[in-house]
Amino acid sequence: MKQAPLGILMLDTRFPRIVGDVGNAASYDFPVIFRTMEGIGSADAVAAHPDRPRVLAALKANAEALAAEGAVGLGTSCGFLALYQDDLGAVSPVPVATSALLHIRDLKDRKVGVITASAKNLTPGHFEAVGAPGDTPMVGLPEDSSFAATFLHNGLTLDREAVEREVVAAGRDLVARHPEVDTVVLECTNLPPYKPALQKALGLPVLDVLDLLKDFYREVSARR
Repeated sequence: MKQAPLGILMLDTRFPRIVGDVGNAASYDFPVIFRTMEGIGSADAVAAHPDRPRVLAALKANAEALAAEGAVGLGTSCGFLALYQDDLGAVSPVPVATSALLHIRDLKDRKVGVITASAKNLTPGHFEAVGAPGDTPMVGLPEDSSFAATFLHNGLTLDREAVEREVVAAGRDLVARHPEVDTVVLECTNLPPYKPALQKALGLPVLDVLDLLKDFYREVSARR
């Protein structure tokens, strides 16, 4: 029996998506289908105060299209879309898992810290929207980083080694500021390629969007 796919709601971007990125089909060991939300880019999602009606309308329309293509559940290509978990869930024809931040509500016995694409834009509201404490410790990638040049400013090139160094540095900063942290969650869906280096540097478990979607896909497939 052919497996039904998971649908991924993609921001409208042009930057490279290497293996490990949420937008690369080779990152998954199950079938996925992608749909780009035209006109909704990184700046629309990675924002402290986004245009919520506009973004939700795009999420809803594209969720319906992916469900019509056979998707049994939906993920997204940006952890900041956590803000729409309940609103999208209410209008989507199939279950949704918007963000790696959803891990936090299932880790109540752990001291979780988050590495995010943008600390200035990730608000308590984003955490609370997925049932996580609004004061969850976090650090962001620097605004002048190689990461930001590619993923926040929609660059055409990726310096993988530079981004890996920046992610490891952010992880070390997180545990230096918050030594109680014993588990790290990567908010950003572009960061899973750097998870092995981060785990090695910190000696801590690291969870990302691919971990979330693997479990989510197993659950929604079992419900069928």
